[in-house]
Amino acid sequence: MTPDSDLTGKILIAMPDMGDPRFRRSVVLVCAHSEDGAMGIVLNQPMKDMQFIKLLDLLGIEDVDNAPDLPVRTGGPVEPVRGFVLHPKSDPPHDGSMDVGCGLELTTTRDILVELAEGRGPDRAILALGYAGWGPGQLDTEIRANGWLTADMDPDYAFGDPGAAWMRALHSLGVDPISLSGAAGRA
Repeated sequence: MTPDSDLTGKILIAMPDMGDPRFRRSVVLVCAHSEDGAMGIVLNQPMKDMQFIKLLDLLGIEDVDNAPDLPVRTGGPVEPVRGFVLHPKSDPPHDGSMDVGCGLELTTTRDILVELAEGRGPDRAILALGYAGWGPGQLDTEIRANGWLTADMDPDYAFGDPGAAWMRALHSLGVDPISLSGAAGRA
């Protein structure tokens, strides 16, 4: 995938020498990408000291006896108190959902949190607080500067072991992180 292409539904894999520590070894699902900028959710950074049940309590959502042990992730540094539920596409789509390609949708309504708390929500889901955002052309520039690799999305990056996602994503490209260079170049 080259910069300036629509990366919606693809992942970004942080290069080993990523300059921004907030994205060190991160795998980011690009949820929207256009000439106006890009938005994504970091998939593999579990939130410390935050559980789904605790979040439901903070939001005043009751009847949580059937609530799953839903993973809570740091979705990115922008609006860190805004919540996003990433889950497989539903038919019909949930209100307040955005199709992010790759068979997934991102839902931002309180209704989906209530459904999950009551055990009626999607079978697979993660909750992300915050998101990653890029202004017009910024993500393309970062890719050209060798800050990110791009690849196809595998749902396991979101719903599997977050500690293994970065390495799995690199291996999906046939890349060994030791062989990566921080220097960009052109042949």
